[in-house]
Amino acid sequence: MLSQKAKYAMRALLYLAQAEPGQPVLIGDIAERQQVPRKFLELILLELKRHGLVRSYRGKNGGYTLAKPADEIFFGHVIRTIDGPLAQLPCASKTAYRRCEDCQDEATCAIRKVLRQVRDASSHILDHTSLADVMNQRPTGLDLGAGI
Repeated sequence: MLSQKAKYAMRALLYLAQAEPGQPVLIGDIAERQQVPRKFLELILLELKRHGLVRSYRGKNGGYTLAKPADEIFFGHVIRTIDGPLAQLPCASKTAYRRCEDCQDEATCAIRKVLRQVRDASSHILDHTSLADVMNQRPTGLDLGAGI
């Protein structure tokens, strides 16, 4: 399940993708327009900055921008950055594999097989959907929190 933190991160990134390229956006504007608690958003943006997804600028004309074009920022990367692996079980994860403690036979585990299919399908969609893809599907100015 997607955490609230990841939803807020996606809202902020989509809002920045909608902004004029290279024009910093104030954190207060993002928080107000996307209805995200400002203090929580500050922590989220710092994490996104550490992972190279946003840039911050200080001073009178400071704020945040995307660190790369919207067509190079994919949902899968953002979700993994904020929430960790996409798989619902550690034994179904590609990036954080760990054998389940109570598993008797991983090779024949029906639960693992199904959840690996779920992970593969989710990963395919998320890793091939960029911010630009989503922005091109809706008119500018819509509430980006709706449907996320």
